[in-house]
Amino acid sequence: MRSYELMVIHRYDMAEADVRAAVDEVEKAITARDGVVTGTDFWGKRRFAYEIDHMTEGYYSVLTFDGDVELQTTLDRSLGLLDSVVRHKIMRPTH
Repeated sequence: MRSYELMVIHRYDMAEADVRAAVDEVEKAITARDGVVTGTDFWGKRRFAYEIDHMTEGYYSVLTFDGDVELQTTLDRSLGLLDSVVRHKIMRPTH
């Protein structure tokens, strides 16, 4: 299994409780596919450095997890289809 770091930015107009529930759903999706969530860091609402789709802020969260390549590609595809997700990025940590 490989280690990954996932950053997700949710829409600013969502309630914080809904964003936290969405992050929990991502964690469940990871564990359902035999992945292991090693950490979750909810940053809250932050201002963007530049405008994205006429939005200037969003809710940031960072998840670290271990999983296989299929899990990473499935997450990438699924998060890309969600309207509540403004941006997401999956990275392999270098440390």
